[in-house]
Amino acid sequence: MLVNMPIRSAKLSALLLLSSLLSLSAFAQAQQSSSGSTSGNAPVYAKEKAPSLVDPAGPAISLVPSETLFFMASALNSCGYDEGLADSDPIRQHVRNQINAALTTSESARDKRDKLCTFIAQHRMTGSVKDVTQYISLALYLTPPPDLETSAELPEMPPDATQVVEVLPLLRDFALAVDLHGIWLTNRHSYDEIVNTLHDPLTKMIVGTNVYLKMPASTYDGRRFLVVVEPLLSPRTINARIYGPDFVVVASPVQGTIRMADVRHTYLHYIIEPLLYSRATAMDRFLPMLKYVHDAPLEYQYRSDIVDLTIECLIKAIEARTMDTGIANYVLPPDAKRSDFAGIEHDKGVISAKQEAVRQTRVRHETTQGWVLTPYFYEQIVNFEKDPASLKDTIGELVYTMDIDHEINRIKHVEFDQEADGDPLRRIAPRKLTGLDLAEARLGAGDTRTAQALAQEALRVAPTDTSVDAGRANFILARAAAMTGQPEQAINGFRKAVTQTSAPRIRAWAHIYLGRMLDLDCHRDSAIGEYKAALEVRDGQLDTRLAAERGVKTAYSVNGHSCEAEPASSADDDEDDDAPAAKPAPQPKPAAPPKP
Repeated sequence: MLVNMPIRSAKLSALLLLSSLLSLSAFAQAQQSSSGSTSGNAPVYAKEKAPSLVDPAGPAISLVPSETLFFMASALNSCGYDEGLADSDPIRQHVRNQINAALTTSESARDKRDKLCTFIAQHRMTGSVKDVTQYISLALYLTPPPDLETSAELPEMPPDATQVVEVLPLLRDFALAVDLHGIWLTNRHSYDEIVNTLHDPLTKMIVGTNVYLKMPASTYDGRRFLVVVEPLLSPRTINARIYGPDFVVVASPVQGTIRMADVRHTYLHYIIEPLLYSRATAMDRFLPMLKYVHDAPLEYQYRSDIVDLTIECLIKAIEARTMDTGIANYVLPPDAKRSDFAGIEHDKGVISAKQEAVRQTRVRHETTQGWVLTPYFYEQIVNFEKDPASLKDTIGELVYTMDIDHEINRIKHVEFDQEADGDPLRRIAPRKLTGLDLAEARLGAGDTRTAQALAQEALRVAPTDTSVDAGRANFILARAAAMTGQPEQAINGFRKAVTQTSAPRIRAWAHIYLGRMLDLDCHRDSAIGEYKAALEVRDGQLDTRLAAERGVKTAYSVNGHSCEAEPASSADDDEDDDAPAAKPAPQPKPAAPPKP
């Protein structure tokens, strides 16, 4: 299941069990659909078993690739999952090209891909990232290829994974048809290189966090923190999940980096949750605060569960205190003298005040978002930094000494934001469009002149720049020509797109546009040929198949245009039956063009 941050399959609802004989801990979770946290000291264990990727005998913290997740991500990419494609590591497009090459040479493979894509289209319920995460959740519970069987009974798996479990026979057939295992083997070295590149930054983050919290490096306590690398997924979204005691983060790298701040947020959950859940009963006195966050833009989970709200507020306070303010720390001049002490202290204080102002702005923002205990914990963390005690030794004091009346009075004066920031895991800066991406955007906005200029420039550099898709450029020019009433140029452009592009979706839609133009020009037989050609491309997309099948059944028409009173010339009367007539004809609607 998805929650704010991290994305959680279940919420912890039990306290940490301490043993006087062993320094091991066991804590568990109830599913989000359960009634909430326990009120007593008895633990409630999660229904979910550990994901198959979690090795009970392995290290507490791991960074790994996964062939099983690679299979699932490959299937999603073959069925229209394009989110973040332009921002992704080049290996994502490389794998897509390998799969497309296998599909091109095998009718059977295209059949199996179509069945898989139909299932995925039929189970697209929200139109959001949740449509993808249910397949990621399922992949984490699968045995390695070629079996791809669930590693736990359905009642022991996360609910979102069980909703799509029937995709597995289709996934196995598709994987065999395109030889996904072979494609995995040819790319495994690239995955290993990515893991090696990420090892040091991840280690630095974990060690740095442990040092700040004054916590020892993780030892075996029955819990696992696993980071899984999968560059075929969108780098815009970190999938962070909690399965019982196990924390799993699925991340997609770009140029050897991942969104480490989001991974750190999940790691903070990994460190802090057992410390606070062991004091869940003590936090019952916080419950009156919940009625004051009723109007905050928080998910229901946080407006109804004081322990979850407290955990998130503490984490946000730590993040605010340790954030990069964008203001460089004061650097002591190399030639400083004792007589300069007063000036040095002043300058250092000015820098510190500016940094603190940025942090306080962050704290105020988190508070108006509904994380109302962030100011309290921020103040306590400032004091914590001066104390040699670890967070584990300090956490009890933070909970037991809170002045509830004071905090409630502070909350009463908070004016909450009307809308939440959204999932912080998906918060990214807008990508600056260039080249053909910008041409697509300008065409969609009706700016045909700019779109044409950008597409022409792409064609100019295409002979020397292999990254430019000349077919896509001609596809854009053809659509622009259709929008401006230039049918001959449009038809020529679509025909060039068919022969030049390597993208099945562009080729299929070029055929569909040609069919529509031929329909409007009363060349029905030729139009049907184009629609059938689009079906033969088999790009695996439901909208493509429906548009082509509709074209085969019924002639395309616009604004009441009909060819019934003016039938197309027969082969005996027309030397080139496939060529559209020179007379002007209504053009196919170019609105909402398909994404390449």
